Amino acid sequence: MNYKLRLCFKDRMGIVADISTTLARSGFNIVSMEVDRSKDEAHVYTEIENIEQIIDNNGLFHLFDTMADFIEIKFIETLPQEERTNRFRVVLDNMSDGVISIDRDGKITTMNRVAAEVFMRSAQDIVGKSIKSLDLPRYEILKCLKGEKIDSLKQNLIIANRRYQYVSTCKPIRDSSDRIIGAVEIAKEMQEIKKLAQSISLEIDGTSFTDIIGKTQIMKDAITFAEKIAPTDITVSLYGPSGTGKELFAKAIHTASGRKGLYVPVNCAALPEQLLESELFGYAEGSFTGGKKDGKQGLFESATDGTVFLDEIAEMPLGSQAKLLRLLQEKAVRRIGETREISINTRIVTATNKDLDRLVKQGKFREDLYYRINVIPIHIPPLKHRKEDIPLLLEHFLFQLFIRLGKNISFLTPSALEKLNMHDWPGNVRELKNVVERAAFLSDGKVIDVDSVLFSGEMASCNGKTRYRHVDFHEDRQGYLKKLSLKEQVGEFEKHIIINTLENQKTVRKSALELKLSHPALLKKMQKYYITLEKIVTTGN
Repeated sequence: MNYKLRLCFKDRMGIVADISTTLARSGFNIVSMEVDRSKDEAHVYTEIENIEQIIDNNGLFHLFDTMADFIEIKFIETLPQEERTNRFRVVLDNMSDGVISIDRDGKITTMNRVAAEVFMRSAQDIVGKSIKSLDLPRYEILKCLKGEKIDSLKQNLIIANRRYQYVSTCKPIRDSSDRIIGAVEIAKEMQEIKKLAQSISLEIDGTSFTDIIGKTQIMKDAITFAEKIAPTDITVSLYGPSGTGKELFAKAIHTASGRKGLYVPVNCAALPEQLLESELFGYAEGSFTGGKKDGKQGLFESATDGTVFLDEIAEMPLGSQAKLLRLLQEKAVRRIGETREISINTRIVTATNKDLDRLVKQGKFREDLYYRINVIPIHIPPLKHRKEDIPLLLEHFLFQLFIRLGKNISFLTPSALEKLNMHDWPGNVRELKNVVERAAFLSDGKVIDVDSVLFSGEMASCNGKTRYRHVDFHEDRQGYLKKLSLKEQVGEFEKHIIINTLENQKTVRKSALELKLSHPALLKKMQKYYITLEKIVTTGN
């Protein structure tokens, strides 16, 4: 019969030896024993068995009562080790990942519910057997017994005509003396990774400051300051070169503000003056030909209790600037063609990559508006001032590629990283994203080497022929184009047409006429695809 006991003694040397001797003399076997010392007491938890005779509680009490410094005995149902093991098992079995651990001899010590279901066996049937008794495609976990660590290894497993694609991580298990006593492998199914990553990477209104990547102090300072002022109603101005992430900051400020209204972005450079004013302020019924019959609500109205993000505000015409100034002063908007004013509660965040102070001195930007919007300026540093963030950004972009297109890149070679670090990054984070995606598709394997890292100027020509033919390029890259959505394929084709037109016409204005686009519309598309005319002209034909 088995007994589970909690023995309490005054703490002293030799208690465990005395208990073991006493139990052995009385014909008991010790199944397990654990000692917990607290202050001046020693609590000994033990499970004992005696198959020869059954002894009652009084008999066990008198058995230990003769020992020195004995205080009390209690019969318990669960030992501390059992309780920890049970909690550990519950945690493991409720994980969505498969978990297997082995000892130093390669024998399975743990297998959770998810892993057992994959092999269609119970954990009890598998524990204690060699890891090689499982029909795994590779036994990478055994390498960990020699000290190796394996991260994000893509594997395929076929069991009973069912195929599992998963990513596994294997690490050694060490004792307190740093000796390897086993290893553990954690596997996540590929579909689960894709679902998780898609839910994270999709552009949603709930963009937060945690989505902004950067560990350099200058970037952390900008994020901390933006977080501090986000809950207020104060007007914020974001300054920084193109591609630094100003709109990401604007979205995060809106999310952190707690405002229940909409987040409405407006590109001031993409709309003509008349259209910009009608979009921002709205218009009354019959205000102009071509307008909606019943008039239209402006964006400031639609964003009541929300945020309007005025991107490229330096490009706003002076007439529109005057109306914006009145809106900021009166907290009210007047639709075109109306005399009445509508009160609004809209937070305004502006952004520009230009020096507004210089534009004010040149008379190209209203001084009174400048002081009205420049209450809280936040300067977002260019990438060349925070190159320590490049590895983090690379990891993020490569992960997005893996999720979106299944392009699995493990790492960049030192020479490739050095080339990225030596670049001046005029296009900042947006340019880095484009360079990394291009390098990923130019790379044949899971590693990006320096030859695959090409900047815009280096893509302009190769052996006298253009290397901007993205459609042909992607078709040659193992059917990459077929993996894209219709929208993404159209984007690739549009980019190809724009670049060819710019190479032939040599100016944006002539190219816009050729493509039957407005000058601002073509500039916007060039910015979207990070196409620089100067580099095309100087390195092209």
